[in-house]
Parts: sequence; C-alpha cells; structure tokens
Amino acid sequence: MTGDRKTGEKTISGRGQRELRVRVKTAKGRKLSSTLWLERQLNDPYVMRARKEGYRGRAAYKILELDDKFGFLKPGARVVDLGCAPGGWCQVAVARVNALGERPNKPVGTVLGVDLQEVVPISGAVIHQLDFLEDGADDKVKAWLGGPADVVLSDMAAAASGHRQTDHLRIVALCEAAAQFAFDVLEEGGTFVAKVLAGGAETALQTTLKRNFIKVANVKPPASRPDSSEKFVVAMGFKGRSGAEPAGTLKHE
Repeated sequence: MTGDRKTGEKTISGRGQRELRVRVKTAKGRKLSSTLWLERQLNDPYVMRARKEGYRGRAAYKILELDDKFGFLKPGARVVDLGCAPGGWCQVAVARVNALGERPNKPVGTVLGVDLQEVVPISGAVIHQLDFLEDGADDKVKAWLGGPADVVLSDMAAAASGHRQTDHLRIVALCEAAAQFAFDVLEEGGTFVAKVLAGGAETALQTTLKRNFIKVANVKPPASRPDSSEKFVVAMGFKGRSGAEPAGTLKHE
C-alpha cells in the first residue's frame, strides 16, 4: 500500500504500520477543555515516550534537548532546579552530572531540587520543600549544596488565569526572581536556564541577563508544543557576583 490513507481516527501508513488516535468522550461533570487536554495528553508522542522511558513528564525532553544543544549539564556539576515538581528535570540532571556516580571515571555531581510542593523522592537528587523567595532561602540552598551552584534551572509557571497577558507577566516575574537567585548562588562561569512566555514584558530580563552573562540564547526546543508560547532562555558564562546587578534592580524600560 502506497501513500497514507486515513479512515476515521485510524491512520494506515505506507509501511504497513497502524497508528491509532485515542478519542476521549466528554464525561458527566467534566469540562470540554479538560476533555480536550486529556485527549491531547493521551496522543502526545512525548507523553508516551516519557512513560516508556521512565520520566515523570514530557518536560524532561525539553531540558534534554536544551542540554544536547548547549552542554551545560556536565559530570561533576552542582545543579539547583527551582520549581522541580514533578521531577523530570531532576531525573535528567542526575544522569547527566553523574550524581549517582555510575560513571566511575567521571566526577560526581550534585542535584538539588526545590519546590513549594512535596515531591516524590528521586534517586541521586536531594529535594527540599521551600519557597525560594523567602528570606534566607539563598543561604539555605548554599548550605545544602555545600557551596555555590554551577547551574540554576527554572521551569516554574504560575497557575494559569486564562488571560494570556496576565499569565505572561506572572511567569516573567517568576523568571526575574529566579535570575536574581541565580546571581547570588551561581559560580563564575555558571549557567542559568529558565522558561518564559513570549509576550514582550521579558525585555528587561533579557537586558539584565546580557549584562551578567557572556552568552544569552532564546530557544524553543522541539519538545515544546508548537501551539505553546513558551520559550527558554539559556544564559551561559556568568560574570560573577562582583559584576552582577544587586537583587531588585531589574528595570522595565
């Protein structure tokens, strides 16, 4: 059979393979938006792959793809993952920085996850329930790490309000707070990676990062859904605290 032929929701390919698209019926009491979300999840190839490969969510592939491109998760690195729930980024970091010491000829890294929620333990990672915005959070993280960090990750997002611009402003505010946190805990030469939503208000953040890091890139990894406005900022080569802007000095121009 040549070409592709669709019959209803079943797709029959020219290679003789058969792919089935799962349709979800609207249940009593369930909103249409929830039904559509569930249907998308069930048919998402990254969700299927995550289940097969043991990751806690499809977001794991975003950090995998970013690290494949920029190479910041090196064996021996000390990593802080802000907003780490449910733990997919920590799982990737543990493997790549050799936190379990499974590669005896490589240095052993450290992975520290922080989240407001309780997170199911991850082998090779130390996870704390903490609001990193609270007073003294930086000192707590440094104490847990035993020193500064080489990489600060942030996949944080505020609860969706349904208003795109409001959601954009909220996530930019979180990203700015994470950046200021990174300025305080990063080792010179370190890397900051964070999720933002495209929308214009991130200009001040971009300007500040360019002042404090040697290289700043904005990337939408393949694992990020095409219809999502999310992108990731990767800032590499931290210039050090002596050159960083003090906390609270981000200016919206």
